[in-house]
This record gives sequence, C-alpha cells and structure tokens, in this order.
Amino acid sequence: MVLQKLSKYTVLLIGVLLAVSCDQFKKYDHYKTLEKGSWHQDSIISFEVTLEDTLVPHHVFLNLRTDNRFPYRNMFVISTITSPEGFSFKDTLEYEMADAFGNWLGEGLTDVRNNKLFLLENYQFSTKGKYVFKVEQAMRKRGNVEGVNELLGILDVGLRIEEAQKK
Repeated sequence: MVLQKLSKYTVLLIGVLLAVSCDQFKKYDHYKTLEKGSWHQDSIISFEVTLEDTLVPHHVFLNLRTDNRFPYRNMFVISTITSPEGFSFKDTLEYEMADAFGNWLGEGLTDVRNNKLFLLENYQFSTKGKYVFKVEQAMRKRGNVEGVNELLGILDVGLRIEEAQKK
C-alpha cells in the first residue's frame, strides 16, 4: 500500500517537473482568438511585451492555429515591430503552410494545426522596455491586386518569445 502511494506521488512529481522544465525558455506566449475563424484584411493583431533581458538572444515566433478551411499553401503576413524608443521595423514574410502534395504542415492530429513560424531568430533585443509586435494578413488571390477580404481558417494568432538555447 505504501509503495503504491509512493509510486503515484513519484509519477505525479515527474509529470510536474517535465511540464515545468519543457517550457523553461519561454518569456512570453499569448494567443488572440479570431471571431468566426477568419482574419479580416483590415484587422491588425497587436501584442505588447515588456522585455527586460538584453544579454541573451531570443527567438520570436508567430503562432497560427488553422483549420481545414484555410484555402492556401502559403501565408503572407506583414509584421511591424516597434522598440521602446519608437523605432519601427516592418517586413513582409511568407510562410509555407502545406507541402507540395497538399499535406498540412505544423503540429496537430485533427483538422486544427498549430504552426510555429519564425519572426526573428537569435535576435538580441538592444533595449529594455515595452515592444509592440503587430501582424496583419497580406494574402492575395493570383492575378488580383486587392487583398483577400476575409481569410478563412485562421482560428488564433499568437506571439511567443523564448530564450535561444545554446547549442
């Protein structure tokens, strides 16, 4: 009986330690849910993050949670990062969401896929303070100049910042 209780507590302790240690490099991780699972072309998703660590490099990820209504193989976004001093860096980024055979990339066992996409890799923030990360979808149909008004299949948009692990 005592051995059985000890065994249960040991398994519980190992589970808690694994859960805590697996995400030890996380500095920020937040999602915003999109109404009706669609991303309007005028909708800018914004995250305000206070960063204090300027000594080590970080990875910044755009996290997209999609479902099978997402109609494209790739994803274009416009990203704007504003530093505490007010300097802004704007970039247009393209991400592959499916392979050449139409198989969805990302993680997930159902129709919902989690895609962890680099915004910045091994980036060392130069200043402590509040950074603003803004992301907007920039999808176009082939041959059309105007953007896709409602991009279906985007359930959540997230931002994750983690300390880059030394190799």
